[in-house]
Amino acid sequence: MRIGHGYDVHPLVAGRDLVLGGVKIPHSKGLQGHSDADVLIHAICDACLGAAGLGDIGRHFPDTDPQYKNIDSRKLLRKVKEAIAGRGLKVGNIDSTLVAQAPRLTPHLSQMIQNIAADLGITPESVNIKATSTEKLGFAGREEGIGAHAVVLLMTK
Repeated sequence: MRIGHGYDVHPLVAGRDLVLGGVKIPHSKGLQGHSDADVLIHAICDACLGAAGLGDIGRHFPDTDPQYKNIDSRKLLRKVKEAIAGRGLKVGNIDSTLVAQAPRLTPHLSQMIQNIAADLGITPESVNIKATSTEKLGFAGREEGIGAHAVVLLMTK
């Protein structure tokens, strides 16, 4: 077994869709980034890559490469699945946390879980996503951005 941790954060800006866990969430702002800026999937990608000893998401999908401009992060997650499979590994389980003051994310967690499980070829019971606020403290509390943490357990196939 191998354990990996991932963390990502992006600023909230007007004029962008808010996409988390592959779900478009109604909100007045979205996350700024080269891709769709899905911090949850990016944190999970980093955790998987780290556990497999394959670096991080920036090494595999650099923001200087135009092919990743506005890309759906679910496509990146599926590529990460292939990369870790190339090392003889598969995801055992994921525990993740979204950090956002707004919007309320709980109504969307089930669909996020379904998306991530489908992309990684694992059961939804193997994916856990929590959402929390920072009680109006820090950048998330001021609604300047959203962050995500993920811990992943990889197992040999």
